Amino acid sequence: MSVKNWYHIKYINYYYNMNPKLFLKINIMSISNSMKNLLLVILVSFSFIQNSTAQKFVNEFLNIGVGARAHGMFGSVVAHVDDATSGYWNPAGLTQLNAPLQISAMHTNWFGGIANYDYLSIAKKFKGERNAAGGFTIIRMGVDNIPNTLNLIGPDGTVNYDRITTFSTSDYAAILSYARDLNAKGNLSVGGNIKVINRSIGSFGTAWGFGADIGAQWRGEKLSFGASVRDITTTFNAWSFTLTEEEKLTFQKTNNDIPVSSTEVTLPRLIVGAAFHTKKGKMSYLAEADLNISTNGTEAGVFSSNKFAVDPTVGVEVGFADRVFVRAGVGNIQSVINPSVIDQIERSLEFQPNIGMGLKLGRLHVDYALTNIGSVSGILVSHIFSLTLDFNARVSKEGAVIQ
Repeated sequence: MSVKNWYHIKYINYYYNMNPKLFLKINIMSISNSMKNLLLVILVSFSFIQNSTAQKFVNEFLNIGVGARAHGMFGSVVAHVDDATSGYWNPAGLTQLNAPLQISAMHTNWFGGIANYDYLSIAKKFKGERNAAGGFTIIRMGVDNIPNTLNLIGPDGTVNYDRITTFSTSDYAAILSYARDLNAKGNLSVGGNIKVINRSIGSFGTAWGFGADIGAQWRGEKLSFGASVRDITTTFNAWSFTLTEEEKLTFQKTNNDIPVSSTEVTLPRLIVGAAFHTKKGKMSYLAEADLNISTNGTEAGVFSSNKFAVDPTVGVEVGFADRVFVRAGVGNIQSVINPSVIDQIERSLEFQPNIGMGLKLGRLHVDYALTNIGSVSGILVSHIFSLTLDFNARVSKEGAVIQ
């Protein structure tokens, strides 16, 4: 059984890679009786998928992406990103900040409003040579108010709906970034991240992880190239679980394994990209193509094997007067099996198109993206909004910049 597309992988992983069997008991009571059996089948199937690829899809919430501008171009930004979101996409881009201080924020609901995704970053240029800059990024993805039915049935076998409680699952990442130019010309820069990860499943389990990323950019008059290596040190998540004796007994009675402490490993991922950019009068044009190279191989990937994957993405942006921008991007290219054909295996090419737009209102940048327009790839549509605010340098009465 193959995973149909990129976002389905994230959705499955979000619930199950921490401990799949724990969630077989969650949210069943909140679904109508006619849906219970179907939901159980789906959960068991997803659990099997996750167990068989446990080391492939770890910390996937960090691969979703930040900033509506980038989402409008399907994340094809590693070669040209130049704002506070660089701390996520490619830390080397922080050297290209167009303001001494910049703050960026984003909120969106993924999977039809099931999961909340929040992002906030602050980036600042430093004094001195080599155009140094730094940034700090916070990312949270969570699902709230999940019914917990572990204690629904008491020790005496009676059912008490008052024993149903709710909990949240949440993933946090804190990223500290630094970048600087490597040459006096200022067209070659490098950067790095140190990140701390915290993941939790209510009061049942929690994990801590640590990792590092590096990135580089070279910028020419019309061409730019970029590369980013995520989790270059290999990121480890150490999980620990806390269950009451009554909850452990529930696991045993339902023939489920009791969750135990374990470690997840996130292997390095390489992203390379090339961008073309030019201006004609008041119009600006930007196009970029990226390759995301990882060990997350799936059967549906067009350029994928069981242990290796190359995922291409393409994005374009057209601007007018440096104030209004329209964007489009394509990615998540998959070769999926046609379920309507039973007697033979028939595959079709599937992709996900995104669009977006942006407005630059002085120091305020407002961006919007619509993912999977027309539901081409069969996933849920998401609306993404983000804001970026520039804080300009203070100027004295004589016109000198105040540091």
